[in-house]
Amino acid sequence: MYLAVVDVKPLQEYTLLLTFENGEKRIFDMKPYLSKGIFRDLKNEDMFKTVRVSFDSIEWSNEADIDPEILYEDSIKS
Repeated sequence: MYLAVVDVKPLQEYTLLLTFENGEKRIFDMKPYLSKGIFRDLKNEDMFKTVRVSFDSIEWSNEADIDPEILYEDSIKS
């Protein structure tokens, strides 16, 4: 079972502030992903800032997305 993302805000240095359905806020670092596949597009800060909640997770306007379980497990409490 995973927690759904209910809000996302892009922060400095390719990090995201995520709010999960339990109210917990966590910081997710996107830098390790920026050299892989579709995530390369997110090096463009304007593209990075297009992040939004989509269903239970997040996605960008280039259709890149990340599993909510990864977002929770690999993030740190804010």
